[in-house]
Amino acid sequence: MTQGFDTLQIHAGAEPDPATGARQIPIYQTTAYVFKDADQAARLFNLEEVGNIYSRLTNPTVSALANRICALEGGAGAFCCSSGHAAQIMAFFPLLEPGRNIVASNRLYGGSAQQFTNTFHKFGWHTKFVDIDDLDAVRAAIDDDTRAIFCETIANPGGHVADLPAIAKVADAAGIPLVVDNTSASPYLCRPIEHGATIVVHSVTKYLTGNGTVTGGVVVDSGKFDWSKGGKYPSLAGPEPAYHGLNFHAALGAMAYTFWGIAVGLRDLGMTMNPQGAHYSLMGIETLSLRMTRHVENAVKVATWLEGHEGVKAVTYAGLPSSPSHAKAERLLPRGAGALFTVALKGSYDACVKFVDSLKLFSHVANLGDTRSLVIHPASTTHRQLSAEGRVAAGAADNVVRLSIGIEDVADIIADLDQALAVANG
Repeated sequence: MTQGFDTLQIHAGAEPDPATGARQIPIYQTTAYVFKDADQAARLFNLEEVGNIYSRLTNPTVSALANRICALEGGAGAFCCSSGHAAQIMAFFPLLEPGRNIVASNRLYGGSAQQFTNTFHKFGWHTKFVDIDDLDAVRAAIDDDTRAIFCETIANPGGHVADLPAIAKVADAAGIPLVVDNTSASPYLCRPIEHGATIVVHSVTKYLTGNGTVTGGVVVDSGKFDWSKGGKYPSLAGPEPAYHGLNFHAALGAMAYTFWGIAVGLRDLGMTMNPQGAHYSLMGIETLSLRMTRHVENAVKVATWLEGHEGVKAVTYAGLPSSPSHAKAERLLPRGAGALFTVALKGSYDACVKFVDSLKLFSHVANLGDTRSLVIHPASTTHRQLSAEGRVAAGAADNVVRLSIGIEDVADIIADLDQALAVANG
């Protein structure tokens, strides 16, 4: 029986503990697991049996979280890791080799742009940044060494919405996967796999957990990509030297990517999520739809009010009819365009500093997706490492602040913004 989203966010991936009857998934705070006998140990290590070996690879609490998010995204398999950034590295690890590249949107979170530019080079990987709305530019950037396209459903910080079905068609024509960061939307507002995405990544830190207590990431595979076609992915569809020459795709089919991510990726890179963090995230996800509904309701009211304020130059929220992304948001995000967007003040860099420092209800933090309303000035923080041109392209110019609208009383949110804008405008 197919279950609804609100049911899955509570029940998927977890059942009462068979040992104690505990209804909530326990925190399995253990490093290793006792094998029944030597034969079982051998089967586990040879991927002939699914089970727990060592918590760097799998842990029952962490696996429950991965399975729940996988169900919410409509994927075939998933695995969790230590952060959203770790999830991105883990997503590309089986796809890339030295000299290979990805094509990525130029409207990305500054930390992702930095990771894809400087850190990727340390692996011998490369990134071509393009305007993800310009499909001809995306096609032109793809070459014989390109192994994936990457974008965000709702871009951080600017709130730009990517046309996932159109981008997926470009990826399919090139025979490469589309990898989508769905952090800013959450699976409640958008399920990228339904729009053609191959792989979905999240920073579990944000809306999924929703309370600012966890650092974690997840990678969800659709199970729909043919890794054997075209010979581009030898780690998944060739003899894998890191695993006794096993051909993961031939042996495991739709679960090849997920099992490779655990058996090779987590084993060798060790970007493991801790079970206590997974437990907090499981509890947070139980109220995801309720929170996202309130986030969106508040964001629409706040963005509309800001757009009419004399001290505001522009608001980028895709839920506003004035946004270039509005039509895409209505088509791909029918439940709402999220609660993350930027505000360009009529003042300069200094006005933004005064604005941020004057807010009282908003928390000035380098995070988003919390139940609390949050603010940051990207040009001086999250996007500081980019060039001036890069910051503008990413939607993080000097006069821009990023808002993550929480679930407080919306009148209190607006009142705080109002008094801070008065200070910023002198």
